[in-house]
Amino acid sequence: MKVSLFATCLVDMFQGNVGKATVELLERLGCEIDFPTSQVCCGQPAYNSGYVEESKGSMKNMIKAFEHAEYVVTPSGSCAYMLKEYPHIFKGDPEWEQRAQRLADKTYELTDFIVNILKIENVGARLKGKATYHTSCHMTRLLGVKDAPIRLLQNVEGLEYVELPGNERCCGFGGTFSVKMGNISGEMVDEKVRNIEETGADILVGADAGCLINIGGRISRTGKPIRVMHIAEVLNSR
Repeated sequence: MKVSLFATCLVDMFQGNVGKATVELLERLGCEIDFPTSQVCCGQPAYNSGYVEESKGSMKNMIKAFEHAEYVVTPSGSCAYMLKEYPHIFKGDPEWEQRAQRLADKTYELTDFIVNILKIENVGARLKGKATYHTSCHMTRLLGVKDAPIRLLQNVEGLEYVELPGNERCCGFGGTFSVKMGNISGEMVDEKVRNIEETGADILVGADAGCLINIGGRISRTGKPIRVMHIAEVLNSR
């Protein structure tokens, strides 16, 4: 199966290890990976800030970059959802609507792809520890990927999974929300960290880089002995 990797901006700039883990994991599961070097930002930051027309240039570039792909897989539920918004954004556009729809139809978040396309729930990962999982808003509420990450985590050898209290609540990142509403965002992430501590977990797992950077930053600044890992890194552990 041929898979084109959509790395995302945050993975590319801040969490290169997540991109590497994603490639190694998919290759181990039998996929042939390619990385279109013309990919850029999916346009989400500008689009969500109200700059709809200005963001379309990035979106058109992404459509062209992945036009050849059989499947597009990304280690980010938020960015996967943005690509699935393209048909709505280009609705009525005779040149771009159908091309946007084809990209949306073949785009998957990593865990969704593994469980529902590859039909694998045990990837052979091994990691010792007690872990809880943060359900990011876009991935859970908008993309609708809820069960796949949990199924995969529950099959990691040596890993004890515990549910996170209040897991439906936002961590306070929300892209530019954390900048514009810094005080509110800070209170939200503090609540998230308290809930993580309540589980007794020594590993926090998530599937969106933005959330992990936000929560991980607060954990680091408060000196909590909790390891922060992207689910791709957990599933690639051996």
